[in-house]
Amino acid sequence: MKKYDYLIVGSGLFGSTFAYKAMQQGKKCLVIDKRLHLGGNIYSEKIEGINVHKYGAHIFHTSNRHVWDFVNSIVEFNRYTNSPIANYKGKLYNLPFNMNTFYQMWGVITPSEAMERIEEQKHEAAILLNGCEPQNLEEQALLLVGKDIYERLIKGYTEKQWGRKCTELPGFIIKRLPVRLIFDNNYFNDKYQGIPIGGYNRLTDGLLTGVETMVNTDFFENRAYWESVADKIVFTGKIDEYYGFRFGELEYRTVRFEEEIHDCCNYQGNAVVNYTEAEIPYTRIIEHKHFEMFGTEVDKCHKTVISKEYSTEWKPGMESYYPVNDKKNSTLYDRYKLLADNESNVIFGGRLAEYKYYDMHNIVEKVLGIFSNS
Repeated sequence: MKKYDYLIVGSGLFGSTFAYKAMQQGKKCLVIDKRLHLGGNIYSEKIEGINVHKYGAHIFHTSNRHVWDFVNSIVEFNRYTNSPIANYKGKLYNLPFNMNTFYQMWGVITPSEAMERIEEQKHEAAILLNGCEPQNLEEQALLLVGKDIYERLIKGYTEKQWGRKCTELPGFIIKRLPVRLIFDNNYFNDKYQGIPIGGYNRLTDGLLTGVETMVNTDFFENRAYWESVADKIVFTGKIDEYYGFRFGELEYRTVRFEEEIHDCCNYQGNAVVNYTEAEIPYTRIIEHKHFEMFGTEVDKCHKTVISKEYSTEWKPGMESYYPVNDKKNSTLYDRYKLLADNESNVIFGGRLAEYKYYDMHNIVEKVLGIFSNS
């Protein structure tokens, strides 16, 4: 008899949710994580009384009532609504593209006026294509929303995010660009959204209550031992690393964060401000207090913490954030997935193990589905 039913490698949202559901079924789990803390990328650190999202802003949103009820059964979520602002050369625009955006850009006040401007510019882009299909992201975006929106709100931000010219990026990256002909700044279309009251660490702590955990513990430093302690492994790390990079390394984009503490109650008046011009090196500034403080609460905390985000090319040893789902990497991942599909005692799950960008609700939904089918 092995000591554990499951060894769970990684304490992020997939691993923590899996441990919670397994515990409910009476299974004995051990969760290990190579970082010095639990929670993976949803980990927050308390700075000046503010929960700072250490690995980038995380906003929970879903239309799945079962998923929403589940996370709220662990910790109550607040009413935060994601309404980012774009700053282009000192002028502010609401996101996603809606009537507020079009008024700020053109001064139009009716949906028909806005649509007329957009269709006019889309028609100009179609003429330039001369009946050909878009060959890159720039051509695709121009065909979807026209020149003004593309040049002010898409081009610079996208090139910083991917480290490549829009003319060098595939069009499928922007399959569609939603245009709302209403005055609605809510970024997500989902029915539910919010942030855990008290921060994401409360969600992690709730999911892992009663579960044995170890931090600062690298699975690969003593792999033979860790493989011997449990009947099954739940692996949430990098799938190529699990297989010793035998086919080569998968590529990622990564993000670097610069934190600043400011002696003021309110730095930018919003949780998320995107900087869409190419000349500013960071992609956005996050002001963390706005995720959990609203109205007069903001002024009661006389300090604020911001994070400037810099998107960079990933190199070995850096944090792996966004899979590069181009043809080369997708083909490489398929080779690793073929190996994974033939594993009887290993469950691969999450962004790194499946080489796929996931929103948080997708992760929770996937784990709940695993146990509802078991």
